Amino acid sequence: MSPIDFIHDLDWSDLPPQVKTQTRLCLLDLFGIAAGAHHLTLSGIIRDHAAEMFGGPAPLLFDARSASSAGVALAAGMSIDALDGHDGFNPAKGHVGCPLVPAALALGHAAQVSGVAFLTTVAMGYEFGSRASVAQHATVPDYHTSGSWGAVTAAAAGARLLDLSTEHTRHALGIAEYHGPRSQMMRCIDHPSMVKDGSGWGAMAGVSAVLLAARGFTGAPAITVEEAPEHWADLGDRWLILEQYFKPYPVCRWAQAPVEGVLKLRRAHNLNSDMIDHIEVASFHESIRLATATPRTTEEAQYSTSFPCAAALVKGEIAPKDLDGPALQDPEVLRLSRGLRMVEDDACNAAFPHTRYARITLHMRDGRQLDSGLMTPRWDHTAPPTEAELRAKFHDLADPVLGRDRAARIEAALETLELKPLSRLTELLFQPVS
Repeated sequence: MSPIDFIHDLDWSDLPPQVKTQTRLCLLDLFGIAAGAHHLTLSGIIRDHAAEMFGGPAPLLFDARSASSAGVALAAGMSIDALDGHDGFNPAKGHVGCPLVPAALALGHAAQVSGVAFLTTVAMGYEFGSRASVAQHATVPDYHTSGSWGAVTAAAAGARLLDLSTEHTRHALGIAEYHGPRSQMMRCIDHPSMVKDGSGWGAMAGVSAVLLAARGFTGAPAITVEEAPEHWADLGDRWLILEQYFKPYPVCRWAQAPVEGVLKLRRAHNLNSDMIDHIEVASFHESIRLATATPRTTEEAQYSTSFPCAAALVKGEIAPKDLDGPALQDPEVLRLSRGLRMVEDDACNAAFPHTRYARITLHMRDGRQLDSGLMTPRWDHTAPPTEAELRAKFHDLADPVLGRDRAARIEAALETLELKPLSRLTELLFQPVS
């Protein structure tokens, strides 16, 4: 099946039961991250911008204001990106759901589609986006953010929801690829800031591409879709939504194996932070580039290896509250973060991006050295979280912001959405936070 045929022809009944379950869990996880990010500065700025500069009737996620469909997708995508705890795909070195779901929400709500149409579109989008990401990495020399191939993924979702013709779909994908944000990821790694992974901009570009194509605007063919057939051959046979990872901590995936190593040693030896002279991390090159030891903002804390490791050692956990506001001034966390030493490791480099390894050595004040052994991030697709763990994560993030009742109703709406209109879900998502 060609990628364009797959966009339009996939049916909910074609999906294995585990894919249907995973689709709902991916959505629940993303909505929890969006709720948890709501009070972060980035989310507030982008929602203000969308309401002021993208006028229209579409309601904004968790906000009383409205914008155009493109503005809604922009604000939702960047809000999810504001708290770096969402799902991802190892070969992509990025995130499919973050640009996909905001675009699908914005256009699905505007088109008043059914719940099953929305769910099927999201499932299709994970398959499409996972392959588009790999195709792009294989056809361009630089490492671009998720927003780049995410724009094409968002356009695929929109083309399905608006029932574009095959020809208009080709143009939508081409417009999105041409105008999608070819932002260079390592620039944000070296200089952590609110631009993050480009996902919101990709969602906005994808929505705009669909609406333009529907009017007859033309675009050059999408290279990632039409000139890389080897990456699309297993569509409908191998379900890559089942190969997404989830994050237990709201920090860059590249820092999660080091955090696991720190927590493993802390638990195994019943450690207190004042027993530690310094932490040493051996990992792959990209993880070592997460080098902000004294973060001034939550973006710098989330895109750091040293600060989350130090916070985990001091507090025994990593939660959003540990990465923002007064927590950034914690003197014991800063002592360990500033003293952390990072070493690039050839074996870790060789395994990246499919596996993200790290080894932690704790140098004790009494002269001992404690070694974690080779660590991988928790909740990879090879050892995924349970449903109960993902649902607990959702409530940990959403309940303090939305209230337990509203969060529970969002969770319940997802469970029965295939039998209801999408509005049964969006009426809960498009209410303001009190």
